Amino acid sequence: MAAHRTLAALQDAVATMLAALAAMLSALAIDPEPGPAILAVVLSISLSRSQLDRTARERLEAALALPLVALVAAGAGVLLQRWPWIGALGLTAGLSVPIWLRRFGPLATRAGSLIALPFVTLLAVPYVPATKVGPALARLMPVVVALLALAWVSVAHALARRARWLAPAPRTHDAHAKTESALRPDAPTRMAAQMGVALGASFVVGFVFFAERWSWIVLTAFIVLSGSRGRLDVAYKSVLRVVGAAGGTGIALVFTLRYGDRDPATVALILAAVFFGLWLRPLGYAWWALFVTIALALLQNFTGATEQPILWQRLEEIVIGAIIGVAAAWFVWPIRSTAVLRRRMADALAALSEALDPANADRTSDAFVAALGRVEQIAPAFRASRLVTRTTSPADWIDALIACRAPAVALIQARETPAALRKAVGSARRAVRDPSELSAALTDLRRLLAAGPAADTDGADLQAHAATAKK
Repeated sequence: MAAHRTLAALQDAVATMLAALAAMLSALAIDPEPGPAILAVVLSISLSRSQLDRTARERLEAALALPLVALVAAGAGVLLQRWPWIGALGLTAGLSVPIWLRRFGPLATRAGSLIALPFVTLLAVPYVPATKVGPALARLMPVVVALLALAWVSVAHALARRARWLAPAPRTHDAHAKTESALRPDAPTRMAAQMGVALGASFVVGFVFFAERWSWIVLTAFIVLSGSRGRLDVAYKSVLRVVGAAGGTGIALVFTLRYGDRDPATVALILAAVFFGLWLRPLGYAWWALFVTIALALLQNFTGATEQPILWQRLEEIVIGAIIGVAAAWFVWPIRSTAVLRRRMADALAALSEALDPANADRTSDAFVAALGRVEQIAPAFRASRLVTRTTSPADWIDALIACRAPAVALIQARETPAALRKAVGSARRAVRDPSELSAALTDLRRLLAAGPAADTDGADLQAHAATAKK
């Protein structure tokens, strides 16, 4: 499984980098300045990760909406330079409102992703007006770069999937959709409020205390809260962000001693760092933080800021941004990570129940496997928590449920539906609402799945054992 994930991540990283390089070269052909080329690379990476080019309709939506949003984001960039507080308000809205839009369904979620992309890029690459092209093209460069990035990402993904280099992009599932509406207010509203408060606080701290060095505080607060899966997930991501950035800062210091000028070697190192970050990110967020810090530190050479002390100041800003992000997740309408986990486990068990239902003629394991993947997304934070507390934790629930994958898939493919097994799935689904019984229910489910067609016999033995224990 790990080898498969590593290979899939490598293939995805190659496709993404090919699209980014093509977009970069196209931007340089139009405007030889580094600004549009850097913007093309960052936007291509963001588009590849968001997978907004999966269908012809989604590509058309992106082609229509992205240029307009890119112009608005460029306007926010100009405001940040001329009237910083007004620009900060616009950027905060541009990154918070798209999160809130998720509550209105898949179409609104896609629209929110398109709205957020240029604003995210603006955080990483401050807007710099083009000076080596005509006035009209200079104003339209954000639009041109956005369309170039979308076109090359679409081409790269289409060719990679046609060649079976990449699997068809799965439909994403919103972990905080209306299925979690028991939270009041709902999760998208809470997450949007957390993001708004964190970005607002980051801008205030940055503008007041760090003058020209505010951007990394804001960027880090945004990163640790993006895709939040609850308080524990944000805290875990913050630790990895700081650890990875510290390692990246040390490595970047070594590189800047050797590559202090704007030479091709520095460009090659930046692209190599981005590639390794993309490749290793699925294996651990700290890898992404490490290599992105290296890339952005080397990128300073192209902005004229090559002094080594800036790198250590940047680490200080990352720590402050992480603290602000964690504080927002903990105190602004907090979302418990265990609630998110139990929701995802309930979804996985519901998918398993449907796949084992003999009345379902079109049974497949796809939905169950996809739901387990969403459970695995939140697993690292709980496993890290278990290492710290060394007590029984939700990580044990995750391990027990993940262990059910292989035998469950085998039974579903064999179209076996033991009655005792279906009862065990129902018991596990009920136990999700009563965590004190969840570990035992998942253990029984795993044992019956491993028994396969003999699950009815094993189930009777378990019931007899339970009755004897009660006596």
